[in-house]
Amino acid sequence: MADNQNTKHELFYKYYARWIKIYKEGAVRQVTLQKYMMTQHWLMKLIPTLEICQLTRTSYQQLLNDYAQFHERQTTMDFHHQLKAAILDTVDEGWLTHDPTRKAIIKGRTPRNKKTKFLNQFEVHKLLADLTLGSTLDWDWMILLIAKTGIRFSEALALTPSDFDFLHQSLNINKTWDYKNNTGFLPTKNLTSNRKIQIDWQTAIQFTELIKGLPEEKPIFVHGKVWNSTPNKRLEKHCKNAGISIISIHGLRHTHASLLLFAGVSIASVARRLGHASMTTTQKTYLHIISELENKDIDLVMRSLSSLSS
Repeated sequence: MADNQNTKHELFYKYYARWIKIYKEGAVRQVTLQKYMMTQHWLMKLIPTLEICQLTRTSYQQLLNDYAQFHERQTTMDFHHQLKAAILDTVDEGWLTHDPTRKAIIKGRTPRNKKTKFLNQFEVHKLLADLTLGSTLDWDWMILLIAKTGIRFSEALALTPSDFDFLHQSLNINKTWDYKNNTGFLPTKNLTSNRKIQIDWQTAIQFTELIKGLPEEKPIFVHGKVWNSTPNKRLEKHCKNAGISIISIHGLRHTHASLLLFAGVSIASVARRLGHASMTTTQKTYLHIISELENKDIDLVMRSLSSLSS
């Protein structure tokens, strides 16, 4: 960055826009870049006249407080993390003598009642029974595949016939499909998202017939522009027909992971199957389920101990 006498008097939101361009453009995924851009938009709205040199612990805390009036605590935490990296760079450049983000207090609005994120095993059976599985690939087949594998929507869209390894009953996940900008194939979310997922024999047999004769490197579910609202509406219709909670396509991924955890599959194995960057992500996402399982484990331990005779 240009170092001159007036840099520390630059408006902070302008500096942040410049920081994004230098450090983030081309280095992060487009969806992540858009989050940084949204943070910059809020800076323009909340602190349009604040200069870099005016950033203090008090002014920074006030910024977080103002942002928190419109957002939940987790969103405010994300806002804080995106700003902190840029602000620490101003300290390194010598434009600020102290880190104003130190000991920041994160506040936020009370979370709204969350929609149901996943189905239980009984509900999954009812959902799958309502699917119309014909001889050609459509959204119902995608719903089935995501429910059975837990892959992301963008990963499912990117599947080609060459990704199916029927000999080893596995699915090779090594790319995603850019359905938001319609630019074609993209890399996976992270390195650990590149993975092989085992599929059951019934699904393997079904897809052997479905993809027979299709172009090896062309997506099997993509035929022109894709909007995620289309399969979500299809899924909503099936949920209503089955008389179960309405979930999203992403909710099928949560459902898959939840069923595995309740079945006793280890967190490490679930994390690998989902393509999470670390087990920490899995633990945070499914904390409520893990806590419930721990309570069951405690009951099991106590029953085992009580059965021991002295």
